[in-house]
Amino acid sequence: MKKIASLRRLAVALLVSGVSLHAAAQAFADRTIRVGHQAQPDAPISQAARKFAELVAEKSGGRLKIKEFPASQLGNEAQQLGALRGGTQELFIPTTTSLAPVIKEFGLLDFPFLVSTTAQAEALLDGPAGAALLERLPAKGLIGLGYWENGFRNVTNSARPIQKPEDFSGLKLRVIPNPVFIEAFKALGANPTPLAFGELYGALESRAVDGQENPYVLIDTSKFYEVQKFASNTNHVYSPLIVLAGKPFWDKLSDSERQILQAAFKEAQAYQRALSRQATTSAMAEVKAKGMKINDVSPAELQRMEAVVRPVTDKFAATYDPAITRGFFAELQKIKQK
Repeated sequence: MKKIASLRRLAVALLVSGVSLHAAAQAFADRTIRVGHQAQPDAPISQAARKFAELVAEKSGGRLKIKEFPASQLGNEAQQLGALRGGTQELFIPTTTSLAPVIKEFGLLDFPFLVSTTAQAEALLDGPAGAALLERLPAKGLIGLGYWENGFRNVTNSARPIQKPEDFSGLKLRVIPNPVFIEAFKALGANPTPLAFGELYGALESRAVDGQENPYVLIDTSKFYEVQKFASNTNHVYSPLIVLAGKPFWDKLSDSERQILQAAFKEAQAYQRALSRQATTSAMAEVKAKGMKINDVSPAELQRMEAVVRPVTDKFAATYDPAITRGFFAELQKIKQK
């Protein structure tokens, strides 16, 4: 009886959306879909993944079941990307940075000081510029459903507040192993040090590195306030997440199943972004309460920082597909003029 009731609910939903009951019977199979990510189970990514699963189950009458694997249970970023492309994993939610080795034009999203607000970031990612990057994925065995939010990255350190470009001078900063990040921080006068995230707390505690840069939620959940004194609102990079499907999995789905996943993603996207911003506000308050000294950086000094790193971004942009790069920066200019 429960299965009949589920099918009836599914039939009503599909008829409303213009899909016939006969098509529904042909279009759906019972599937368990694994989604992996690297965040902890209490993070906004994890909460949104569970919301996504609820929406998919509801829209498919329970036929499509998403099972979440947080905290790198399915492997690191490279391993999960490989599993998607090889057909042994269905979904993965990494940062877009992890895609730059696969499609180097995704490195555009790592350029410092591209956007200054979340509204600008959404317009860029959800518009033609973000779509042009997604269109590159199928040739590499991946399908991009779209973008979620990791948040703006900010600098913490144990030496001094960062208020102007000169304050970076001599600071040994842990950065992700990304050439754009490494060269940008070198241009600012810092000593960028690529280091695995799992080693970062110990390196900060022992003063092997002076500081690091990450969104506030990660600064809080990683307890960096225990080993860092200063947090500066540089907002130097907006860090997106991307919800990926493996093409081998995607190609097995019916059009109706794909439509359900895409519709559920869209609803979960709004939920995740709102959750991420609430979590950022809470995390800032939390690290301040735990003793970190937080400072803003004036717009004039942020402009000076952007000017310092511009030769770096120009250099990398010149190595990317010219059509993608031109379209990306033309769209960005339109957004900033609004």
